[in-house]
Amino acid sequence: MKILMVDDMASMRSVICHILSELGYSGTEQAKDGVEALRKLRNATFDFVISDWNMPNMNGQELLENIRNDDGLKHIPVLMVTAETERSVVINAAKKGVNAYIVKPFTPQQLQEKITKIFAS
Repeated sequence: MKILMVDDMASMRSVICHILSELGYSGTEQAKDGVEALRKLRNATFDFVISDWNMPNMNGQELLENIRNDDGLKHIPVLMVTAETERSVVINAAKKGVNAYIVKPFTPQQLQEKITKIFAS
């Protein structure tokens, strides 16, 4: 499975990519913001996007909107990773078409459960 991990913090990208590797997922690429992610998504084939919510240039919500409004990308499942715990943020993400979200900090087991749930539906 080819996964695109999007986060403005290089350390967070590295941690999540390491967790994905430990869980048996290979082929993970990284992007530092939504602008870079959208460019990569339009130039290669990805099976799954994991994106931070708060990023400069293009945040996770804007990236999600762009993915869902692009006929070539709208089928790609998106897992939103956020430190936001406000109910309104979660509701907004659901309305925009996010497949699932996970709140930082999280365990490898929680990440695996979210991925399994997304691909089971």
